[in-house]
Amino acid sequence: MKIELEQVLPMDIERRSFEIITEELKGRTFPPLEEPVIKRVIHTTADFDYADNLCFSHQPVERAMEAIRRGADIVTDTQMAKAGINKKVLAAFGGEVHCFMSDEDVARTAKERHITRAVASMEKAASLGKPLIFAIGNAPTALIRLYEMIQEKTIRPELIIGVPVGFVNVVASKEWILETETPAIVARGRKGGSNVAAAICNAILYQLQPSRVGVSDK
Repeated sequence: MKIELEQVLPMDIERRSFEIITEELKGRTFPPLEEPVIKRVIHTTADFDYADNLCFSHQPVERAMEAIRRGADIVTDTQMAKAGINKKVLAAFGGEVHCFMSDEDVARTAKERHITRAVASMEKAASLGKPLIFAIGNAPTALIRLYEMIQEKTIRPELIIGVPVGFVNVVASKEWILETETPAIVARGRKGGSNVAAAICNAILYQLQPSRVGVSDK
């Protein structure tokens, strides 16, 4: 028995996807600034567990939007996350997206100090001298180093998106970030990934574009 195809114009596919997500959430409601984030992550992953797994602490969406308006940059731990973030919207507010993982100085530092490139990348980011949003989708060591630098008062992130995927130190690193006073969006448990990190960034950026939110996320 063949399943019938739904006839949807290409320009309407994303909007229809969000309609389906809303239907399958069966009336569940979320805080207004968090709802577009949750729905966009579900849209990216087709995984409704994120309706329960995503944790928002210290008004992270509101604080991130304020930071972006002030020209905040976004630092990621993978080129994949960097590629997925809408740079045009961020650039309209004076921000850039960075991933230092492939930089020669980061590789050299990591080798000399026997640390991961993710750790060296976070330390390099701390020297940028701008408001920073960190979008971590792969490396728990990046979250651990951010936690340490927050305790050392050598960095004060505007937002940490902590969604690394995996098994080793993944759960603990996310919980450590939630223990800080830093605004954070964390996918509790083992799930996450670079695509999730990028989706969360875009969900925040699109809320600074009301017309886009109206089409895609409501």
